[in-house]
Amino acid sequence: MTMAPIRKAVFPVAGFGTRFLPAIKAMPKELLPIVDKPLIQYAAEEAIAAGIDTLIFVTGRNKRAIEDHFDNNQELEAALRAKGKDQQAEMVKNILPIGVECIFVRQPERLGLGHAVLCAERAVGNEPFAVLLADDFLSTQGDGVTADLVKAYQKSDKTYSQTSVRRNWYCSNNPFYIFNLTALPV
Repeated sequence: MTMAPIRKAVFPVAGFGTRFLPAIKAMPKELLPIVDKPLIQYAAEEAIAAGIDTLIFVTGRNKRAIEDHFDNNQELEAALRAKGKDQQAEMVKNILPIGVECIFVRQPERLGLGHAVLCAERAVGNEPFAVLLADDFLSTQGDGVTADLVKAYQKSDKTYSQTSVRRNWYCSNNPFYIFNLTALPV
């Protein structure tokens, strides 16, 4: 049996992010920078590297900046080009590769991760999809965890998932295990 390819990823980004206070009081936690890129950009790039071309962001109040980050900004591009900063202008213009689509869905109230994923149901349809938690930054070698999970899914008839059990995150089904990565409750 051939599995349908995973082309969609859901990013639940509506949460308060209280574990990052006070840094996130005025900005979404997903936009916290790691060197020169926000966390959400790393997560989007990991999904794209795994062959995903539809990024579905489940947002909430005060998360509009995430949508703005992935939108084009012609005024900024023009200002950079006027100052001779063409390389930076290209970087701003190419936040997402051509052919990658962003969909933004609103979670009307914060009822947890499962509810956030359920809010993306209409955008996902009956297709297989990945869920990426953009406030967890994992540095890996190779293609990344998402690509590994997508490959494992394609090779088998099993669903691979990252599941929360007693505040520890792990990936189910061999060979993907992550131990002692603590997920703190709100």
